[in-house]
Amino acid sequence: MKNNKKIKYAGLSCVLMCVVGCKTPSVVQKDENKTVPAVYANASADTANTGKVQWRSYFKDENLKNLIEIALQNNQELNITLQEIQVARSEVRARKGEYLPFLGFNAGASLDKSGRYTSTGSGEATTEIRPGKETPDPLPNYGFGLSASWEIDIWNKLHNAKKAALNRYLASVEGKNFVVTNLIAEIANSYYELLALDNQLKIVNQNIDIQSNALKIVKIQKEAARVNELAVRRFEAQVFNTQSLQFEIQQDIYETENKINFLLGRFPQTIARDDNSFNTMIPPAVQAGVPAQLLENRPDIKKAEMDLIAARLDIKAAKAKFYPSLGISAGIGYEAFNTKYLLTSPESLMYSLAGDLLAPLINRNAIKASYMTANAKQIQAVYNYERTLVNAYIEVANQLSKIKNTAQSYDLKSKQVQALNESIKISSDLFSSARADYIEVLLTQKDALESKFELIETKKQQMNAFVNIYRALGGGWN
Repeated sequence: MKNNKKIKYAGLSCVLMCVVGCKTPSVVQKDENKTVPAVYANASADTANTGKVQWRSYFKDENLKNLIEIALQNNQELNITLQEIQVARSEVRARKGEYLPFLGFNAGASLDKSGRYTSTGSGEATTEIRPGKETPDPLPNYGFGLSASWEIDIWNKLHNAKKAALNRYLASVEGKNFVVTNLIAEIANSYYELLALDNQLKIVNQNIDIQSNALKIVKIQKEAARVNELAVRRFEAQVFNTQSLQFEIQQDIYETENKINFLLGRFPQTIARDDNSFNTMIPPAVQAGVPAQLLENRPDIKKAEMDLIAARLDIKAAKAKFYPSLGISAGIGYEAFNTKYLLTSPESLMYSLAGDLLAPLINRNAIKASYMTANAKQIQAVYNYERTLVNAYIEVANQLSKIKNTAQSYDLKSKQVQALNESIKISSDLFSSARADYIEVLLTQKDALESKFELIETKKQQMNAFVNIYRALGGGWN
């Protein structure tokens, strides 16, 4: 009776120790804020959204579309990201396998020699396999069989780990989509930059001709003693300056072509393009939709959301490590000292079945650290999600404002260029009739060149805004 009481009290003590051991440290989880403004500033609440348009329909330039097609096949960064998806997919498969039973086959042979004057050796010496036959010395052993083990996922520790891996796989897919979106935008921006440089080079060549003609006129006037050597030198300096600018632009063109080639994953070659229509390009009207659509359209927001879900599942998996785990192991096979007895039943048949219940009681620092780390990463994931959402809204708002302002700026600069082009002819005529100083001619030509450059730069900014609003709305990956 006393022994039964001791056993009873010992059992209760073990239960209490498990209860105490299962107590987890308290953590404070943070919830993400998904609230966004109802509409963009100075925009309607129309849900039509340019970000949902496929890139082949959004971009009209066939040369640009061909470049994007090549990049989506060959870009190294994109292909690296695709392999990261395969890694994440393998991780899901690995986590799924952890909560399924493990079954293995094993076979082996061994040879043992025990000392005769030991408990094992003396026992073997007096054991007979059959009358008149002692145990072989040394003792061989042959065997084969099946073994199985299975951790019963009582607290969903393994299932949550698998779900976390699955969400990270989904996050890697969204990460790939985000790379695609940025890649398309980067190629388009570089392409329009290349067209802008081509047009700047044309303007420089035209100005070199204008300035060279002006220099000839100044030299003739010097011979007629109407101007001095200083005027000739100033006009020569202007021609040299413009010619040096020509080579700078040519270098920029070469580097921009190679930037596009790099994005296409190929060695340097000429980029096919038509720069004649650049100045007449008119970006189509953009429909931004409502900010709430960013949660659906933007791959980086969806990736941050998947990472956040995975981080929360990591907390659950880490918390389950404080609780007891139940494992079952089993085995069955044949074992004998001689191969001719190996398949003899039931003498050579061996099997086992065992269950293990393991709970952490003392020195749980590693488990606590893992749990607290998982919670800290979950809070990080919340802040990252909120930051990504705010950044997405600001990017769209900035580009909507830029589209509006660059359109107005381009109209005014076009008028400025027209006025300065007329002033070049007027100043040249006045100079020829000695009614204007050569300094006025030089300044007029300089201002006209700068204004033309600024006009092209504004057109490039217009086209960049056209590309960047598409990227900001989450377009390109679908």
